[in-house]
Amino acid sequence: MPQSEEKAKRARVLGVIASALVLFVLVPGVIALGVAVWDNRKYFLISILILILSMLPFFLSFERRKPSVRELVTLAAMIAIGVAGRAAFYMVPQFKPSAAITIITGAAFGAGPGFVAGAMIAFVSNFIFGQGPWTPWQMEAMGVMGFLAGLLFYRRDGRLPKLVPLVIYGAAAAFLVYGIIADTSTIFTANSQVSWQTLLAAYSSGIVFNLIHAAATAIFLLILARPLLKKLNRIRVKYGILEA
Repeated sequence: MPQSEEKAKRARVLGVIASALVLFVLVPGVIALGVAVWDNRKYFLISILILILSMLPFFLSFERRKPSVRELVTLAAMIAIGVAGRAAFYMVPQFKPSAAITIITGAAFGAGPGFVAGAMIAFVSNFIFGQGPWTPWQMEAMGVMGFLAGLLFYRRDGRLPKLVPLVIYGAAAAFLVYGIIADTSTIFTANSQVSWQTLLAAYSSGIVFNLIHAAATAIFLLILARPLLKKLNRIRVKYGILEA
């Protein structure tokens, strides 16, 4: 393997490790700090800290080069689509395309951009839906969905991921990843006593909403994944942008 390819591969691995460290260690630590020390009162500050943490691995992955305007605009466009999609379905609880857009971004550009897109979509769209102590939890949940989508479905050669596994992942991630994190947040944001009873009540009451979210994510992936991934992969391969 040429030295340049080996160096690029090592950088990609380190980028994924850095993103995983941020997503699964630092961000939960910041959320725990907000719950234990600030009693959920500093949720906006926590959200900003999560955004800063989520952007660090993304910018470090550029290996001493500044991200081009084209790269940032492409990622910003996906975030804007996710925010607009969530706003467009404002009147339908849980039936939103934002998780599908996050997953598509991760599948097209990799784990790091998927993480950033998910966290940003949750944060920005909550200026419409309402910021609160639930925002950091939603940012974490969406970020995990985008990160895992990048790990599982991103292809450096531009090949499109198979649609059926992508749809199955989307439904499972919406129900299990987003659902569990969001339902767990209700216990802490409502200042409830943490016990098996409160956990059971929170998770059981969220089953219907999580099923709706899972179905919506699967439907939007069936509709949007192929056309969006074709366009995004063409852009990525042609201009060499957002290489994971």
